[in-house]
Amino acid sequence: MGPLEGVTIIELAGIGPGPFCGMMLADMGATVIRVDRTSPGGLGSLPKDVLARGRKSIAINLKNPAGAALVLKLCEKADALFEGYRPGVAERMGVGPQDCMKVNPKLVYGRMTGWGQEGPMANAAGHDINYISLSGALHAIGRKGEAPVPPLNLVGDFGGGGMILAFGMVCALLEAQKSGKGQVVDAAMVDGSATLMGMFFTFKNLGMWNEERQTNFLDGAAHFYDAYETSDGKYISIGSIEPQFYELLIQKAELDRDKFGVQMDPTKWPELKKEITAIFKQKTRDEWCKIMEGTDVCFAPILSLSEAPEHPHNKARKTFVELDGVLQPAPSPRFSRTRAQLTTSARTAGQDTDAVLADFGFSANEIAKLRENGVVI
Repeated sequence: MGPLEGVTIIELAGIGPGPFCGMMLADMGATVIRVDRTSPGGLGSLPKDVLARGRKSIAINLKNPAGAALVLKLCEKADALFEGYRPGVAERMGVGPQDCMKVNPKLVYGRMTGWGQEGPMANAAGHDINYISLSGALHAIGRKGEAPVPPLNLVGDFGGGGMILAFGMVCALLEAQKSGKGQVVDAAMVDGSATLMGMFFTFKNLGMWNEERQTNFLDGAAHFYDAYETSDGKYISIGSIEPQFYELLIQKAELDRDKFGVQMDPTKWPELKKEITAIFKQKTRDEWCKIMEGTDVCFAPILSLSEAPEHPHNKARKTFVELDGVLQPAPSPRFSRTRAQLTTSARTAGQDTDAVLADFGFSANEIAKLRENGVVI
């Protein structure tokens, strides 16, 4: 079940990009064991927490030296571990890379931070918005003459963070199969979000990108690449970049060919933007869907979180699935042979402590003693 079946990964519970990385690895069939906190108000998962799906939970008191020793015991049989602490925190708890790789030299040790493990800002607090500010990503997103617009926390936390960490860990796991040696994967959101900006650095190097927002063909300046309001207060997206797609846009929207014939002249874009905005406001979103959806205009309705799962294309592909009554995005990507399947919803902190420890060879008496000593719950 899934291409990572047979791989065992320890996740030291955190927030945001760490759980997203764990979700991706678990979705692909890895056995991911989340180490939750034992303290009241610890990072246990809510039943509807999509990011916590697919793994088991063991609650360990890492402030207790015996708790750190228990994590090291788990590392002996694991293939990888990842954490999302500030630099130096894992080391102080006794579960840093040297500690874990000493008991298992083949272990892959993943680290998720905003600024990275070193550098002038490594120990400073921050969030997605700060990391994508430093990489240049946030500066490029927004309307002309206005402040940059945070793209939710997709670019730093998830695309440049959790997804990059998952990719890095799988790369290191593949290499460990050849070398027999583990290594540390240092995933920083500032680095990952910079990587996501690769195409735009290419455009800048070629003189094809202005640093002023909404003056480029992909940032909402062009009339053929933007979001437009319809007569019912909803929105559609147009991405008719290529000439043949733009020609179809002219036909489907019944645009004045004399006015709209010159596509790539930026001096014409503001005027054409005003005119096409007015045209799209003449019909409802559904009416535009009947005219353009499924054609090569490069068109789609802009759907809300409630609407997206109900769209016929998403339904046909099962892009969204329901597990234990919780609607959520399905695993991606898809595989022709080792198909990923969702198995379990989010578990409460410590829900699988006994089962996990038993799987790792602990006896019932040993588990009872750990619980009695406050090491686990």
